[in-house]
Amino acid sequence: MRFFSILFLFCCAFGYSQNYSKQEKKLLSQTAKLDSLMQNNDSKILNLFEPDVSFGHSNGWIQNLNDFKRDFTSKKVVYREIKQTEVSEIKKLKNTFSIRRKIKVSGLYKNQDFEMNLSLLEIWIKNRSEWKLWSRQSVEIKP
Repeated sequence: MRFFSILFLFCCAFGYSQNYSKQEKKLLSQTAKLDSLMQNNDSKILNLFEPDVSFGHSNGWIQNLNDFKRDFTSKKVVYREIKQTEVSEIKKLKNTFSIRRKIKVSGLYKNQDFEMNLSLLEIWIKNRSEWKLWSRQSVEIKP
């Protein structure tokens, strides 16, 4: 019986591990940077966006770059923590990647505490040698 327990743990550890290409690793680095800059309310986040970036939020709120800048600098939303919990899909077509991932977020929205789990679809475009966010849609995951 113990043998099967060890075998099960071995399969879980190695069966679900993901091998990413060099470009996928670069993209995942950009998503981690995005989360970190957003959590720290760092204006360098703007360097990660395409000029025509679009954000679709789980509450139906849609932002363009100017909306994002205004709301970000006013601290309408302040994040305490953004933690990626899963990457479920990465697809590439020419100079475009789509990534589906899940994050756990907590913070303040108009001085009201919030905590939620979100499923994200992000579209990243290679601009020169860097990946820039072009579109992001989030959906709240209800327990």
